[in-house]
Amino acid sequence: MKKIKKLLLGLLAILVLAQFYQPEKNIGNDNLVSFYTETLASEEVQTIVGTSCVDCHSNNTAYPWYNNITPVNIWLKDHVDEGKSHLNFSVWSDYSLKRKAHKMEELAEEVEEGEMPLNSYTWTHRDAVLSSDQIEVLVSWAKSNQMRYELEMGFNDHD
Repeated sequence: MKKIKKLLLGLLAILVLAQFYQPEKNIGNDNLVSFYTETLASEEVQTIVGTSCVDCHSNNTAYPWYNNITPVNIWLKDHVDEGKSHLNFSVWSDYSLKRKAHKMEELAEEVEEGEMPLNSYTWTHRDAVLSSDQIEVLVSWAKSNQMRYELEMGFNDHD
């Protein structure tokens, strides 16, 4: 019994000490106006993207209170970094036309197949769960942009 008590006290000490480590947060001063403008995002699309996508796919994450708890904050940082590595709306203007078209195609597929937003995100962000109408709006917008970028590529060979 003493060994278990020592083990639990040791684990508690490690957990307390771990609280002093706080990973860098994903908080930038940029806004997504240029992304929304370029992609002809309606107010409805902007609301959907703002509620369900930007925390993991931009440089502006709104962190929940539990982000202050290690190791949860490490998991969240990895989650956001992974999301941004696949798609980052904050650097949209840096993407080539080909990459923009591909990202819109992926966005439409992921949303249509119910892969995005992730279940691990919607468990704690119930407002991020997409209705069938929202899915339809988002997929239509993404496919429209994909086609537009593909048409632009046809007229712009240097990309």
